[in-house]
Amino acid sequence: MNLYTINTGYFKLDGGAMFGVVPKSIWNKLNPADENNMCNWALRCLLIEDGNRLILIDTGNGTKQDEKFWSHYYLHGDDTLHSSLAQHGFKADDITDVILTHLHFDHCGGAVDLVDGKLVTAFKNATYWSNEAHWDWAVHPNAREKASFLKENILPIQESGQLKFMKHDGQYLLPDRNNKGWSAYPPESSINYRVKFTENISIRFADGHTSAMMLPQIEYKGRTIVYMADLLPSAAHIPLPYVMGYDMNPLRTLQEKEAFLKEAVAGDFILFFEHDPKIECCTLQQTEKGVRMKEAFPLTAI
Repeated sequence: MNLYTINTGYFKLDGGAMFGVVPKSIWNKLNPADENNMCNWALRCLLIEDGNRLILIDTGNGTKQDEKFWSHYYLHGDDTLHSSLAQHGFKADDITDVILTHLHFDHCGGAVDLVDGKLVTAFKNATYWSNEAHWDWAVHPNAREKASFLKENILPIQESGQLKFMKHDGQYLLPDRNNKGWSAYPPESSINYRVKFTENISIRFADGHTSAMMLPQIEYKGRTIVYMADLLPSAAHIPLPYVMGYDMNPLRTLQEKEAFLKEAVAGDFILFFEHDPKIECCTLQQTEKGVRMKEAFPLTAI
């Protein structure tokens, strides 16, 4: 097995939204904001070469949106999804599987390209993986989350016939659309429950940020690596209260983080960050103040 970091550029998001209830006087030291209160964030994907499969986790923003859209998010940097693949000797047609952790535009935008005025899948030989619960959540979005679920990023995948859903036989937690709350199962039932994808890759599920977000877990060189997606978008989000304002159920995120971090410390997991502008990976340690980062390093150092 080989792992490759796939950098697809950077974008900016409001610092207050990214750090929730944490005051700017604190978070600004972690990721300094510009004059518009915007912080810089990475769009970092992961490529897994596993036997005869080439598996891409998330696809970044893509480039098909118009100038007005990008004026809100300031996409910048020299890296793109396809140029980063090429740096490692791969091209789009080589990809066999695309795992989309969730369908917010900054995670799935590169899954679909605009070619000669038509929306087509960017990886024509790949199976695209989501799950039924999250797909339904994305194509029937609530008003608060609707701006993150763009139909042009999502529907062409289904129309292509390349979409498949992760299946599992365990109890699954789903938010109640009638606003009656969450099921009574404890958070460990989802975040610590895993579905096997390949011999070396399994999938965790988290529901606080959005319904049924998938977190790939990879066994690599005797270590456990977890692709954190938006449960922990950056190393700065490791402390429990650091929960994004974008999360649909922040208290759920809080429970999921606590359960996961406890397991991650015990298992000496490596966390791979999708949005941290500087840190690719880190390990964790228990301190008097709670779980904190132990060591930071690039993926190539593993």
